[in-house]
Amino acid sequence: MNRRVFMASAAAGAAALAQGQEVPAGIRALRPMLDGVRPITDAERQARVEKARRLMRESKLDAVLMEGGSSLFYFTGTRQTPGVWILPARGEAAAVEPDYRAMVQVLKDRGASRVGIEERVRFAVFDGLRQEAPAMEFASADPVTVGCRVIKSPAEIALLQRANDITIACYKAALATLQEGMTQRELSAIIAAAYRALGVNGNAMAIFGKYTAFPHGSIQPQRLREGDLVLIDDGCSVEGYQSDITRTVIFGKPTPRQRQVWDLERKAQDAALAAARPGATCESVDAAARKVITDAGFGPGYRVPGLPHRTGHGIGLDGHEWTYLVKGNRTRLQPGMCFSDEPTIAIYGEFGVRLEDCMYITESGARMFTRQSPAIDQPFG
Repeated sequence: MNRRVFMASAAAGAAALAQGQEVPAGIRALRPMLDGVRPITDAERQARVEKARRLMRESKLDAVLMEGGSSLFYFTGTRQTPGVWILPARGEAAAVEPDYRAMVQVLKDRGASRVGIEERVRFAVFDGLRQEAPAMEFASADPVTVGCRVIKSPAEIALLQRANDITIACYKAALATLQEGMTQRELSAIIAAAYRALGVNGNAMAIFGKYTAFPHGSIQPQRLREGDLVLIDDGCSVEGYQSDITRTVIFGKPTPRQRQVWDLERKAQDAALAAARPGATCESVDAAARKVITDAGFGPGYRVPGLPHRTGHGIGLDGHEWTYLVKGNRTRLQPGMCFSDEPTIAIYGEFGVRLEDCMYITESGARMFTRQSPAIDQPFG
């Protein structure tokens, strides 16, 4: 989803509670769901470093350079460093103060002549380095960082599972508070309060009626009315690992048109799940979901009314990370990869339906972290 729209909606929702909106009793009754959570161990992080070094050698990189962010956390357990963190193919890793001469010296001391730059390194840092060391070669670190992060370990899968479990508990409690006349901001605030009660930080976009047709939401004021579709989307974080779930549900009784489109969306989600098998390409999963929708007369392709965006994205330490279920991506699925499965049917001026559950690839196919919605008036399996 669009983070700018989401953050505006979430901030407004939090403000609604701050201005006196009462937290419903069902939300107050929630309790933390973090018992038994096991953080990533030092031994696993060291194994990640060794895998990164192997991938460096395969990619003919002598070192990888990172700043703060998810990749740094993946390897070190911390998200910030005073300057940069340098992981060489051989020798000790080093955190280096923000001094280009010192950075270059550390790289030279470790025999680095070709350096991978992690995707979140600021351009100013890269530019300063190449000016300080014009003979040094720089390349993308994606073959190393993405190569490591895209395959999740059992410990990572367990953390993702807990984040998804918490999100479902949050959504169940929040959707039970729906009442005519409430605003989308009030619902977002209730969801945020539910996450806090469950022991995590999390938020969600909430949209009603015709605004559900906009995949990234709307900040336009909305009040819930009988017969509106309600769409909530986003998730929470457990030890850094993210959930991302969307539920679209009817408030009241659905029209035949709403039920027909909702059921079609569910069939598209099922098609993506069935297609997500080891060895399949990412684009083939997108195509499987899209075919269901276009065969019903929507689209074609990415046109609206229809499915205007990719079918899914990678998920892990970032809510959206490599690799994507989208046309043109011929990356083949492997066990341990994790994705959202979220085809959408957007019909501007009427409504939209998105069902999103995250899945992980096993040797025998894809498995959902959560049970899919069975019907337009039953958001939870």
